[in-house]
Amino acid sequence: MKKRDEKEIVATNRRARFDYEIIETYTAGIVLLGPEIKSVRLKHINLNSAFAKIENDEVFLYGAQISAYEFNTIKSIDEFRTRKLLLKKNEIKRIKAQTEKKGYSLIPLEMFLEHGWAKIKLAVARGRKRYDKKEYLKEKDIQRQTRKELR
Repeated sequence: MKKRDEKEIVATNRRARFDYEIIETYTAGIVLLGPEIKSVRLKHINLNSAFAKIENDEVFLYGAQISAYEFNTIKSIDEFRTRKLLLKKNEIKRIKAQTEKKGYSLIPLEMFLEHGWAKIKLAVARGRKRYDKKEYLKEKDIQRQTRKELR
């Protein structure tokens, strides 16, 4: 079992780095209910179709699935409910300025536990076109081959 002061990654959005070009990353806290944090600690979370949006100078996470906790005593909680993200005001202003440009969006990269608190790593990103993805794969393959030759 990990110590509380270590960073433990509980979920990653694996498609994000392939489908998007990452411009800048931010770390945000996330507001969760009791049974949700227990599910997060058990790694019952899916970020694949998730995205974040700024509304009224607050950031919200949409489409993230946190499965219901097995021993939940509270009434059922929607697995896909909208969750508030906690960021500083100057970070929100900077993100808002960046995402207002055409083609830029705010996506989650990973969720992790740090000092017992659930945090989410967000990225301001620009979507890749199909030909961009092919070029990205070629570059990645070339880098892999050069690393292999250097060994």
